[in-house]
Amino acid sequence: MAHCTRHVLLLLLLARVAGPEGAASSAAQQPTPAGKAVMRLSLKEAVETALAPEGNVRVRMAEEAVRQAAARSAQSRSALLPHLEASVTQQNLTRNLDAFGIRVRGPVPLIPPFVGPFNVFDARATATQTIFDFSSIRGYQASRAGVRQARAESEAAQDQVRGQVARFYLNAERADARLEAAKANVALAEALLKLAADQKEAGTGTGIEVTRARVQLADERQRLLVAGDQGARAHLELLKAMGLSLDAEVELTEPLAYKAADAVTLEQAIRRAQELRADWKAQQQREESAGLQQSAARTERLPSLAAFADYGTIGSSIQNTVPTRLYGVTLRIPVFDGGRLEGRRGESAAQYSQERLRTRDLRQQMELEIRLALDSLRSAEEQVKVAEDGLLLAEQELAQAQRRYKAGMAPGIEVTDAQTRLQRAKENRIDALFSHNLARIELALAMGNIRSIIQ
Repeated sequence: MAHCTRHVLLLLLLARVAGPEGAASSAAQQPTPAGKAVMRLSLKEAVETALAPEGNVRVRMAEEAVRQAAARSAQSRSALLPHLEASVTQQNLTRNLDAFGIRVRGPVPLIPPFVGPFNVFDARATATQTIFDFSSIRGYQASRAGVRQARAESEAAQDQVRGQVARFYLNAERADARLEAAKANVALAEALLKLAADQKEAGTGTGIEVTRARVQLADERQRLLVAGDQGARAHLELLKAMGLSLDAEVELTEPLAYKAADAVTLEQAIRRAQELRADWKAQQQREESAGLQQSAARTERLPSLAAFADYGTIGSSIQNTVPTRLYGVTLRIPVFDGGRLEGRRGESAAQYSQERLRTRDLRQQMELEIRLALDSLRSAEEQVKVAEDGLLLAEQELAQAQRRYKAGMAPGIEVTDAQTRLQRAKENRIDALFSHNLARIELALAMGNIRSIIQ
């Protein structure tokens, strides 16, 4: 009787191992491959690694785009700033004065038509300054909006990377939980096989029950192999998202568990998204930049005013020079350029119209994502409650089936069926927890506050 009691206690203990606490304990005791250091990794550490300078490629590309936009803005600003240059020229030349209309006729030619060779030395500084050019002003304003757009897009890229890493981390959590559950199921099947063999040896069991237990054990071992392969795949995907070497070994420090989400209404979520989402801010800056570009194209027909000046010394040699200067203003009035300005105006107007359509579409997309995330979160919360109840009932059923089997009141197939339902209940709980955490991530991304759940 004491021998049977020990069997029952062992089976009940193994049935509870597959929970999150047991999974975390088993994972911490896993042997590590020789020669490889294991990186203990939380979700926050995984995200920080991906956002590091040598992390995710998408973040680095977004940062380069910011630098590119800043350089483009500096080019646009140059049209409004003074332009200074200096030159030094030394020439030796001849001239045909007749070619320039200089003809001096007389009985005695005082100036020959061909002069030279002679030297000219000129050292001069030249400056130009735009006084008024509304098109250049609008172009510079558009470029500044482009810089703000690039920065917002960089923030959006970082949020997307945070969400991507969070999803892959969650996927790895689920894979680890399934692996630990599979190990617990194998251990439980081995214990049931031993119990069936002991029952047969004692004369209270049959050979079919031993065979059935062996089939169940083989099935659980097959599931363990599949779970191990899925776990390795999930860890590789996480490493790739973080930008780490695929040879690295990681151990997740956060097991799959229920984390309550903050209550939020649809209106509150939409309002937060419009305040926080970086891609929404980037689209607003993109629309503003397109509007300024359209204004710049329209104002190219306006007159522009610029000042110019130069000062230097000129003479036949460095030692024989005199200072000269020139200054003035230029008023440029576009008259006809073959239709180039009309083409630019049409192009910029079409671009502005496209950006306005994109803004409206993104607003609708944001609302759709929020609605779907809220629905998924509500459904997942109910799934977690049902799965928890189902797991508790399945554990009770297995314990009752074991007692009935030990007492000779039920065949071994009743225990096998209860074991199968317990396994399904564990999987349902893992899937429900995964769905709930995924819904939290999707809602945070939709509202633009993904950073709040990464702690």
